[in-house]
Amino acid sequence: MGNLKKKIIGFVIMTMVTAASVSGCAGNSAGGGKKMLFCTYDLTDTFNAMLADGVSKAGSNAGISVDVYDGEASVTDQVNKVKKAKSEGYSAVIIRPVDASTALQIEVAAGDLPVVFINSQPDDSVLKKDKYVFAGSTETEAGELQAQWVLKKLNNPKSLNVVILKGEPGHAGTIGRTKAVKYTLKDAGVDANYVFVDYANWDTAKAASKIKTFLKTDQPYDVFFCNNDGMALGVIEALKNAGINPADVPICGVDATADGCAAIKAGEMSFTAMQNAEGQATAAIKAAMAMTKGQSITSLEGASSDGKYILVPFESVDSSNVSNYSK
Repeated sequence: MGNLKKKIIGFVIMTMVTAASVSGCAGNSAGGGKKMLFCTYDLTDTFNAMLADGVSKAGSNAGISVDVYDGEASVTDQVNKVKKAKSEGYSAVIIRPVDASTALQIEVAAGDLPVVFINSQPDDSVLKKDKYVFAGSTETEAGELQAQWVLKKLNNPKSLNVVILKGEPGHAGTIGRTKAVKYTLKDAGVDANYVFVDYANWDTAKAASKIKTFLKTDQPYDVFFCNNDGMALGVIEALKNAGINPADVPICGVDATADGCAAIKAGEMSFTAMQNAEGQATAAIKAAMAMTKGQSITSLEGASSDGKYILVPFESVDSSNVSNYSK
């Protein structure tokens, strides 16, 4: 989608987030009067805004006040905000880190407050049972589902000319989804020729620009794998502007956003792996609540036995079931 549309969506959903946060203050009996910090960034991004809305609503439903901090896309900014969390009266921190590799810095900044990393997964070595945990999805699952769908759709081809558009450098979703596409194709015996692989930072306009340039090279292509729906929509835009029917080539995204599902209904996007923002948000709130009460997260749905993870599975969405996911 264009930047103006993204800003409008971000504003609308941020309004919803604010309302949810305020309503959470009104019913604190179940949450014991606690308030939590959700530290994120770039709420103009559709999925980020969905996640923030989900965290606020889940907190409100649990009787917890959640303050959403939409910071700069900067590690320093996030660390500085987390450092202030305890003195500002927060009982736990939920954070979508700018860079998952900086998780240790965030933990040091949080002091004795429990931390839930959401959506972007840090390395297992920095997680700690019932103290520093991850709530989200296994990112490799999204790439596996994309590649498996394409293999079935194209009747298990022996070779493919592949285009991959990646999200942010360093993001767990970028790394996991890209890696999984590659190893799934390799394990299936496909001779994959990666004709174009580049970052488009989750952004529709950037993706469209990258593909516009790629098309000028006249290289062959058989499939487009995109780390999110926004970039898949950019592929569609670039193809249409070049007079190419997007229905003629598999285009895969991730997230099952409203615009992504609409594109599948229109026959322009082929597949998306649904990332459940509401499910991740609810899991994060439940984990944070348990830890502030000195309880283990292991009894929660989707929790791992080591007390470090609560996992929410991805789901396959194409023309056969997209009506189940459309808002």
